Amino acid sequence: MTAPSTAPPSRGGRWIQQWDPEDETFWKETGEKVARRNLIFSVLSEHIGFSIWTMWSVLVLFMGPEYGLTPADKFLLTSMVTLVGAVVRVPYTFAVAIFGGRNWTIVSAGLLLVPTVAAFAVMEPGTSFNTFLLVGLLAGIGGGNFASSMTNINAFFPLRKKGWALGLNAGGGNIGVPVIQLVALAVIGASAGPRVLLGIYIPFIVVAAVLAALFMDNIENVKNDTGAAKDAAKDAHTWIMSFLYIGTFGSFIGYSFAFGQVLTNQFGRTPLEAAYVTFIGPLLGSLIRPFGGWLADKYGGAKITLYNYVGMGVATAVLIAASMEKSLALFTVAFVVLFVLTGLGNGSTYKMIPGIFQTKALAKGLQGEEAAAYGRRLSGASMGLIGAVGALGGVGINLAFRQSFLSYGSGTGAFVAFLAFYAACFAVTWAVYLRRTAARTQADSTTSEAKPQLSYAEV
Repeated sequence: MTAPSTAPPSRGGRWIQQWDPEDETFWKETGEKVARRNLIFSVLSEHIGFSIWTMWSVLVLFMGPEYGLTPADKFLLTSMVTLVGAVVRVPYTFAVAIFGGRNWTIVSAGLLLVPTVAAFAVMEPGTSFNTFLLVGLLAGIGGGNFASSMTNINAFFPLRKKGWALGLNAGGGNIGVPVIQLVALAVIGASAGPRVLLGIYIPFIVVAAVLAALFMDNIENVKNDTGAAKDAAKDAHTWIMSFLYIGTFGSFIGYSFAFGQVLTNQFGRTPLEAAYVTFIGPLLGSLIRPFGGWLADKYGGAKITLYNYVGMGVATAVLIAASMEKSLALFTVAFVVLFVLTGLGNGSTYKMIPGIFQTKALAKGLQGEEAAAYGRRLSGASMGLIGAVGALGGVGINLAFRQSFLSYGSGTGAFVAFLAFYAACFAVTWAVYLRRTAARTQADSTTSEAKPQLSYAEV
């Protein structure tokens, strides 16, 4: 990381040229207040981005027989929306380094008008499936706001606060999922149409963009460091954590899109009956995410993540039993518990990322600000890639449900596949981050390699 330099006059905007959150005096006197302010307005923009990204999870509930779509069509539609949301996370991560966190928040918030207005225009019976698919793909850009927001906020907070800050940032964004589902419940309950739901969000998008322009900042020493993404992509831990994040966030976003459809297709619930319960799981999963980060700060993210996968496996096994017994009450309770565990795991896995790269910095012999700068640089870049791959899990979940309903008429087959995946995530977490290396011989690994392996248990 090069020393901060004066921002080019042509770039304009609010630029912070000296930022060292690891300096406790700086943090107490100046840094904490600025970081919290940026966190608040970053959460707002990301929150609305999540709502727009997941709006098709509720729009499909409005689309009755008169729309001419089969359950498989609807699962395919939500799968493609999830896919675009995952893919755009990569360029959105780069955008923070190119344009600055504040500047890109303004742009990314404003871009949410495109899918919202487009959906408002086409949402009526008689519109072709291909048109719905195209407009749904536009909504995927809302998923990118998460990556840019997390990368930006990661740079503002010291390592000891990252679990809480990243958990709060992500949780505030994730809660956009149940919020739009609650708004949809009110709209359906009032016998209003989907265009009312879309019209509610248009002014909020404008407000989020304006507030970002007024109150957020760019950090100069994050600017133009796009090479960090290349370095992060070469690190094996980026891809290991991506795999684990598929299990937590991929589950959260995939279930958020699919829960209502499973209730209507497998248990015969009406859209209104489904809407009464679909928001509960995403709401609790979002609210608990900061707590997952806090637990990771206190006990170590790897440990919390490991035990969390055990819980997710148990909840999934109960779901399989409830699905086979056709017990709606047990199925709903188990699904909500699974949502809570995905949120907890989201917080703990993301806390692991900066800790892993800080550990690698210390293993390289770096100290003080040099080690902190190395950790911030690679963890910030890797978060975008990890977030993108993790969101692809949502695509897999919706495609798995689609195939399960086509093959078996229920979601049971999909849940069996999810259970196997959670078992694999448990094994990877233990093998890479918690397995003790004391039994290894010197021929198997050098001392320098053993130290960071042992300390990963604390990340």
